[in-house]
Amino acid sequence: MNVDFQKASGLVPAIIQDERSGEVLMLGFMNAESLRETQRSREVVFFSRSRNRLWKKGESSGHVLRVREIRVDCDADALLVRVEAVGPGVCHEGYRSCFFRAIEPGGEVRVIAERTYCPEEVYGTEKR
Repeated sequence: MNVDFQKASGLVPAIIQDERSGEVLMLGFMNAESLRETQRSREVVFFSRSRNRLWKKGESSGHVLRVREIRVDCDADALLVRVEAVGPGVCHEGYRSCFFRAIEPGGEVRVIAERTYCPEEVYGTEKR
């Protein structure tokens, strides 16, 4: 089965999941080249839409994602990448997961996790 990169202009969503806990850590996008590089290096490489280039998770923070398994969905247009997350967190805002907020039934947004590291110490003052 080939991944269908044509449905969404050359990109597919890649859900990143902790292999041990099952926690969803983040969502990124991959093109064919980033998927090949991820498979080759066994560390997650995305296609950054804002930078318009390949981006290895952890290239500036050191918080890399070591690939344990890659799954493709039934339509071949989305990936589930099960990883070992190296470092205290995946989110550039200092949390273990990028999904650290919950939307309440009334629409209020609430932070539901604790920061696991200080992003300013890792990234400096530059906004990511």
